[in-house]
Amino acid sequence: MTAPLRPGDAHAPVIDSAGGLVWRLRGGALQVQLVHRPKYDDWSWPKGRLDDGESSQAAAIREVAEETGKPIVLGRPLPGLQYLTPEGRVKRVRYWAARRARKGKDSYTLAARAPVAPVNRREIDRTEWLAPDDAADRLTRSADQRPLEALVAAHEEGLLDTRVVVVARHGLAYPRAVWHGSERNRPLTPIGHAHAAALVPVLAAYGVEQAVSSRWERCATTIDPYVRAAGLRPSFSENLTEAQHERSPSRVAATMHDLLADTSDSSVLCTHRPVMPTVLDALAQRASQEVADVLPARDPFLEPGELLVAHVASTGKGSEPRVVAVEHVTPPLH
Repeated sequence: MTAPLRPGDAHAPVIDSAGGLVWRLRGGALQVQLVHRPKYDDWSWPKGRLDDGESSQAAAIREVAEETGKPIVLGRPLPGLQYLTPEGRVKRVRYWAARRARKGKDSYTLAARAPVAPVNRREIDRTEWLAPDDAADRLTRSADQRPLEALVAAHEEGLLDTRVVVVARHGLAYPRAVWHGSERNRPLTPIGHAHAAALVPVLAAYGVEQAVSSRWERCATTIDPYVRAAGLRPSFSENLTEAQHERSPSRVAATMHDLLADTSDSSVLCTHRPVMPTVLDALAQRASQEVADVLPARDPFLEPGELLVAHVASTGKGSEPRVVAVEHVTPPLH
């Protein structure tokens, strides 16, 4: 059995891992997928270590695909685990609810992903779909029940099936003081271009199929790598620029409300720091107080190239969608 953490272990080398609880409905009943590792003769959730320079989100979809043979899309975050390995190293695991990528529907998302190796049968020799109670009994480690309990609770509340609205601040741009052209054409720095490239695997992990951006150069360039990788047709709006936001914040709020209400696609919206308070207020209006309290509250709200991932659940016919979870993501630069 894996040893619990003890005081003083905080300085042990950390192993970062990520994975997913893949779920589906069969006859209206919830099922989850477990994997069996013959080396350890255990049943667990598909997961694995992060590669160097890899985000937790990209690692989660890669590892699940490598261990189950099927691509997934990340949903709402679930409780993670932290424990000591038998060798005395701290292992930290992040989990998300996850669903199988659907043919056709998620074609844009899958186009933006790197190829994944086929299942290695020496590492994973069996997978099985089980009802939650049966999965809890089958899991080798009792601690693995914690994310399962959260997933089941979300399902019982009707808040498990989610999509995302991702808010992106554009990558690092040249300072106003050194740029002598128009403000709308102020470009990204080389680091800003790296920020833009780093968004691609993260947005692909969440299944983003729609891109909306300020028309200004630094925002359009930030989403361009993902737009190209996924084969999307982006939508550019003058309303999301700094200048138009000053004149009419209500139009930014309307854009956000439209994205939150769109039940068909997950989306990314790229805009500027001065626009962020209006964007965040629109999210807070659709969130519980608990979720609203974790939204960024201080300027600059997001650093250049950072993301805020809002997980949105439809709550029934005639009801407004709800923001049920948010994640603040800083994609790693290569």
